[in-house]
Amino acid sequence: MSVRLERRASAAVVTIDRPDQRNALSRQTVLDLGRLGRELAGDDGVRLVVLTGAGDKAFCAGADLKERATMDDDGVREMLALYESELAWLEQSPFPVVAALNGAALGGGLELALTCELCVAAAHAVLGLPETSLGIIPAAGGTQRLPRLVGHSKALELVLLGTRIDAAEALTIGLVNRVAPAGTPVVDDALAWLSPIIEGAPIAQRAALVALRTAREKPLREGLELERQAYERCLASEDRREALRAFAEKRKPVFRGR
Repeated sequence: MSVRLERRASAAVVTIDRPDQRNALSRQTVLDLGRLGRELAGDDGVRLVVLTGAGDKAFCAGADLKERATMDDDGVREMLALYESELAWLEQSPFPVVAALNGAALGGGLELALTCELCVAAAHAVLGLPETSLGIIPAAGGTQRLPRLVGHSKALELVLLGTRIDAAEALTIGLVNRVAPAGTPVVDDALAWLSPIIEGAPIAQRAALVALRTAREKPLREGLELERQAYERCLASEDRREALRAFAEKRKPVFRGR
């Protein structure tokens, strides 16, 4: 297996386990990620997924170039289709997926992180899209997701110049949400930071996620209607009543996803 799964309470940590290949995305790795994603999406006990890489050098160095060199043009096209079919769960699952960049995120590796809802980077992480220097473009969603996150002008710079930036600059431009303190494992830091999701009301978390995703895809009036529908699911939940009881009793609520 090129990908391994670890459960930490209601969080699932998915690790690309190819450190000797800088966690590059081989065909089998993409298929393994898709299989795990479908498994997790059907598990109501999962409230959060953290995606990371093995070791401390690379989150993911992008495509496995040794494998890619053996492919004809149709083989490359098939890989791009697999990226779309097997990795779509990263931004479509009922729970948020967070990229924990334990090292370099380059090319397809950064595109993989861009597919996730949130991103935490180790202080030594380096990010970039160097594809144009290899005679291609970021074609696993990079040209579309990057400008939505950092703006058109900065995306042009990163793609056309193939610029690599450090974690601090990535935080400044909004490419990552958080930089883990030096010496703190990035997965541990991500899980601690995201504890409000892990410990929160799952019905409300999932409803909020649906509403927020709608905001980037739908016109305002349609989004507001879908927001109201999402609120209705929370209104009828036992978790909402538990929150009110806990407030009155001055204690922490215990959410059960009902």
